[in-house]
Amino acid sequence: MLLDHRTYVCRPGTLKKHLEIYEKHGWAAQTRHLGMPVAYLTTETGNVNTYVHIWAYADAADRAAKRAAMQADPDWINYLRLSAEAGYLVSQENRLMTPVAFAPAPLRQGA
Repeated sequence: MLLDHRTYVCRPGTLKKHLEIYEKHGWAAQTRHLGMPVAYLTTETGNVNTYVHIWAYADAADRAAKRAAMQADPDWINYLRLSAEAGYLVSQENRLMTPVAFAPAPLRQGA
């Protein structure tokens, strides 16, 4: 299994607005192609302008195929346009991670 851990930082005071755009215009397209995320979280402590989501894939090829299909989806393209126009995002960090041998069984199995 391959986990795609993504951390996003929004401009102060814009996190709620950014997530509203995503919920209305991006969520359906993204989950249609990637399935449900392992987690989708906002930060309670530390940089409160941050949110994280984690997606699970069987392997790198599975990730590449699903993401390519999503990138070609007109609904996803529209969401990316709306998000860019809003300008709420400051930064993004992606980490591709694999579970350790003693991780809970669902994390060690394919997506």
